Amino acid sequence: MLSQLLFVTAGGAKMAKNEVKNQIRRMRFENGEMTQQQLADKTGVTRQTIIAIESGKYAPSLPLAFKIARTFGKPIEDIFQYEDEESQSSAISSDA
Repeated sequence: MLSQLLFVTAGGAKMAKNEVKNQIRRMRFENGEMTQQQLADKTGVTRQTIIAIESGKYAPSLPLAFKIARTFGKPIEDIFQYEDEESQSSAISSDA
């Protein structure tokens, strides 16, 4: 599940490798096998939006991320994890 952001610099467009991973599918099944439609109804978005977020094709807005987390009664960090190149390289260097 990889989401990429586009940064425009003086040298042109540059892709940054940013990953927003999520546990939505697992949380749906741990909560009575909630359907994507039920989650969409509870959070006020379409089923297609939930599908796109769950598959990693779309990163939710911060308010929507909070709504999804609250639907499951969990902190946002339990549902969404963000990693970029900098956090991945610092994690690697701290392991050394």
